[in-house]
Amino acid sequence: DYVSRMQKGQKVIYYMAADSKKSAATAPFVEGLIKKDLEVFYLTEPTDEVSMANIGKYKDYEIADVSKDDITLDEEDEKKKEEAAEEFKLLCDFIKKTLKDKIEKVTVSNRLTDSPCTVSTSKFGWSANMERIMRNQPMQDSRAAEYMRGKKIMEINPEHPLIKSLKEEILANQESKKAKVISELLYETSLLTSGFMIDSPKTYAQKVYSMISKAVTKPSKAAKPQEKKEPELETVTPDAIEESKEN
Repeated sequence: DYVSRMQKGQKVIYYMAADSKKSAATAPFVEGLIKKDLEVFYLTEPTDEVSMANIGKYKDYEIADVSKDDITLDEEDEKKKEEAAEEFKLLCDFIKKTLKDKIEKVTVSNRLTDSPCTVSTSKFGWSANMERIMRNQPMQDSRAAEYMRGKKIMEINPEHPLIKSLKEEILANQESKKAKVISELLYETSLLTSGFMIDSPKTYAQKVYSMISKAVTKPSKAAKPQEKKEPELETVTPDAIEESKEN
């Protein structure tokens, strides 16, 4: 069973809820856990997540949803996270300012390995999976749904080249329009990879197409103006003048 496969020293039972095992296993939330060879439950039935949340604890083990923002892997990682938070504070503030009320805050993550960022939710709100399930329920109370939606936290990976490049862009120009567009694209892309829906797929697609167009379109070289050639002057000799008079 799960407990017998747990790593020595693992004190938490982790689970990831999604619509399929593949979606759960490839979610950005589990990257760091898989790297550390930690056991993760993949839950795919609608009632699984509710059941795990209600259990709360099994024997001496806490039960934790890895899509929440309060996941701690180990003390060493937490120290690295604190150091990185100082280094990337300017970038975190910039992204928060750009996204405004779309997110509660931006933090440095210590559980991402391949993804540049992800969007987690606050501890007591719905996860992305639960939000998807409730969205499909008939006759749902929209006010209650809005209240139960977890506040979104954007987590960035300080080791990812894209995040490092974005930080350099901000250091060079804190009003960079390019950095703002990239921040919005990173957020909306991470919403999708984290299991959420985006408000306007069309607007998102237009941003992606625009970025692709800029990447593949070579700047056209300005055509050089053609030099006007001066008409060649005919050489007139004295003999030609005399011949002209005779004619």
